[in-house]
Amino acid sequence: MSHQVVSPVDESVVATIEELDLAAADAAIEAAAAAQPAWAAVAPADRARLLRRAAEAIDAANEELARLEVRNAGHTITNARWEAGNVRDVLSYYAGAPERHFGRQIPVPGGVDITFLEPLGVVGIIVPWNFPMPIASWGFAPALAAGNAVVLKPAELTPLTAMRIAELCHEAGIPKDVFQVLPGKGSVVGWRFVTHEKVRKVCFTGSTEVGKKIMAGCAEQVKRVTLELGGKSANVVFADADLEEAAASAPGSVFDNAGQDCCARSRLLVEASVYERFLSLLEPAVKSFKVGDPAAESSQMGPLISDEQRRQVASYIGPEAPVAFQGSAPEGKGFWFPPTVLAPIGPGERACQEEIFGPVLSVIPFSDEAEAIAIANDTPYGLSGSIWTRDLGRAFRVARAIETGTLSVNSHSSVRYWTPFGGFKQSGLGRELGPDALEHFSELKNVFIRTGE
Repeated sequence: MSHQVVSPVDESVVATIEELDLAAADAAIEAAAAAQPAWAAVAPADRARLLRRAAEAIDAANEELARLEVRNAGHTITNARWEAGNVRDVLSYYAGAPERHFGRQIPVPGGVDITFLEPLGVVGIIVPWNFPMPIASWGFAPALAAGNAVVLKPAELTPLTAMRIAELCHEAGIPKDVFQVLPGKGSVVGWRFVTHEKVRKVCFTGSTEVGKKIMAGCAEQVKRVTLELGGKSANVVFADADLEEAAASAPGSVFDNAGQDCCARSRLLVEASVYERFLSLLEPAVKSFKVGDPAAESSQMGPLISDEQRRQVASYIGPEAPVAFQGSAPEGKGFWFPPTVLAPIGPGERACQEEIFGPVLSVIPFSDEAEAIAIANDTPYGLSGSIWTRDLGRAFRVARAIETGTLSVNSHSSVRYWTPFGGFKQSGLGRELGPDALEHFSELKNVFIRTGE
């Protein structure tokens, strides 16, 4: 069956992709399982060398990949270049892993006890449409480094860069059956990762609703899962913060990638004593946020991914919505939506509780530190967030009290490839990136050798 890939920028057909059926998915998984032992047996230095070559190939194709993502996903060209660069960096980082993937020697009586980190086998990775390149690499790079084979299903809306990345990796020397990209429907290819007994782990990034189904399905085989799910992250601004900097940076923290980001700081909590002043600083920052042709170097935000997504976002901006101000967006072809600020709004409102996944920011006043923490924690999610204050003690107190996996103080950074990333509560399970990710792609084996009578 074929599937047309449509550009969200102008609704034109970018490519026609042949989707795999169940039999083809099974054949790919079987091929991966057959190829994995030889890949695991490759000398660590040689496996590392192949991963470095793949990183170099990605780097050389940065502009090609970026332009492809602009057309396929509507990402701004500056973002897309960073995303391709992130794939390079993640591969480079995990290229150092095969030679450093250590076990331990544990002192015990009567012999020697040692541990080994063994590959799982075949890892299935299901990638969302919002960040097709980086999120793919967060799974396949450490999985390959640990000696696993990978089958990767890209999102139906955005398969093109993953397919090209696989070609580049194959050209660099990574065997084709060891790293396969399988375009197809989630209900067919993705779900087969869950049910096929030779897929030993599933990595899924997407909605909490689907993540729960995948987790339940994997439980049938006690199959390992890493889940990176929804978010409703808080950006907490205290009265003693640098208000100008916090206001200037706030639009990028939620409107980047048109708000289609699990880490988007879509709830802005502002201390009541500076609330009005902060809004006066925020309004010009929002209205000057440049929404337009993502191929233009000056654009800061492109379109939403689809008309369905646009309708979903628009459902939060009805006649009763407390719209304080909006930015602008192009009209005509494409799935455009203007940056929108809702204020003031109560923390229990739908727009403050549900993941909108679009360029909508809810601004909530709070009275003191305790209330800020209570509001920040008052969602089922806990993925990311920011704290703005000049008080170091407060920064530590609030950071420890907020139930979320990744926090930034006086900044909005969420993801660095050399540090762990993942969520609390219903935002996910397990950790990606950094040194911890390798543990999620390995089995710990313990061996005792008796040395005495």
